[in-house]
Amino acid sequence: MPPDDSPVPTEYPQAIGRTARRELALHGYTRYDQLTSVTPAQLLAIHGVGPKSIRILTEELAARGLAFG
Repeated sequence: MPPDDSPVPTEYPQAIGRTARRELALHGYTRYDQLTSVTPAQLLAIHGVGPKSIRILTEELAARGLAFG
């Protein structure tokens, strides 16, 4: 079966990668405000979410006046 190339319904930038966006969505994280209740370490435990994703999400949260929990 070919890979699903449909966009993942999240607010997150494509720069974090499709796998990270998909896995975050599968764990219920589709909006930046939802990330304020979790730590980077908790997100790193999710398959496909790595240090680059955390760095980008940290920058995106800060730009919105938010931070990880």
